[in-house]
Amino acid sequence: MRIVELADVPHRPVDAHHSRGFTLGALGVTADAHVVVVSLRPGGVVGRHPAAGRQLLVVLDGDAAVAGAEGPAVTIGPGQAAVWEAYESHETRTVGGLLALVVEGEIDLR
Repeated sequence: MRIVELADVPHRPVDAHHSRGFTLGALGVTADAHVVVVSLRPGGVVGRHPAAGRQLLVVLDGDAAVAGAEGPAVTIGPGQAAVWEAYESHETRTVGGLLALVVEGEIDLR
């Protein structure tokens, strides 16, 4: 066994799709999916873009206002997750900051 400190995962800033205050760090990659740590500063945004594959965003700390292709944004917190289907347009915003795990690709979800 080994312990992974999420704060120690190398992060890179992302500004694509008009994102602000957004960094991500790769945790793992398979032929079918990848797992990343997402951080948003208070007031940060992951700009609207299409999901490359089915995408699961799991909130670990903070708040996330998540929106898909239709309907208004919904705010979720720790212990909650958002799922977007492949190619679905979506965005994520935060008021107070966000730490989340994202799994994207060929994943089966219940």
